[in-house]
Amino acid sequence: MTGYDALAEVYEWLISDAKLAPAEFAASFDDVLSLLPSNAHVLDCSCGTGQLAVGLAGLGIQVVATDASETMVRRTAELSEEFGASVRTVRADWEELPDHFDDVTFDMVFCVGNSLHHAVGARGRVAALESMSRLLRRGGHLVLTSRTWELVRAKGSRLDVSDRLVRRNGRDAVVVYRWDIAPNWEEEHHIEIAVAQVDAAGSVLVRSELLSCWPYRYDELEVELHRVGLRMEMSTFNPEAENYMVVASKV
Repeated sequence: MTGYDALAEVYEWLISDAKLAPAEFAASFDDVLSLLPSNAHVLDCSCGTGQLAVGLAGLGIQVVATDASETMVRRTAELSEEFGASVRTVRADWEELPDHFDDVTFDMVFCVGNSLHHAVGARGRVAALESMSRLLRRGGHLVLTSRTWELVRAKGSRLDVSDRLVRRNGRDAVVVYRWDIAPNWEEEHHIEIAVAQVDAAGSVLVRSELLSCWPYRYDELEVELHRVGLRMEMSTFNPEAENYMVVASKV
């Protein structure tokens, strides 16, 4: 599992304006949140810097936030304190989740932010999904977002430089993605992400990280969800769209 420790300190430059505010990020999931019972327990198992977890806690939901990166977990805890939100934070990767929580603990598990591709190959991905499934109560839901890797691979290796400055915390930055697309689906791919911050004097501070990933096809994800006891209930998959969301229920 990839660390994200270098990018964690500048991760807000990678979050869209619409999802930067915790309340707005949580509101983007209003449709699936309507599936929750009262007094729901929710796990955000790829919490990043905590915008979703804090937004959910602001709705009165009992939230636990986990991430494989210690720095991401720290930043989530800091954001929770800033907003006065009650969020329990735990450093854990997907396969470690059953070591921290009992089976059938949660009514909903979120795995968002295009994170599942960091699981190592099909075996690692199924293991991650199995851990999430174990923690769901019967009838509970997994909410997962993903890049459309069919499109990513079709574009090949490339350099993507943002066409505008992104302003966060009074500072501007240019975001650059370098995609290293392997010849075959099952091989390790790489994404290098750089955030180049520019201050008022024109000085540039660059933080970057090389991330490993193992892409998957949408139909593979469908099969793997079924394999771990989850039934696909909703999907926004469109082969021409860059991202999609699936909602699967625990059988």
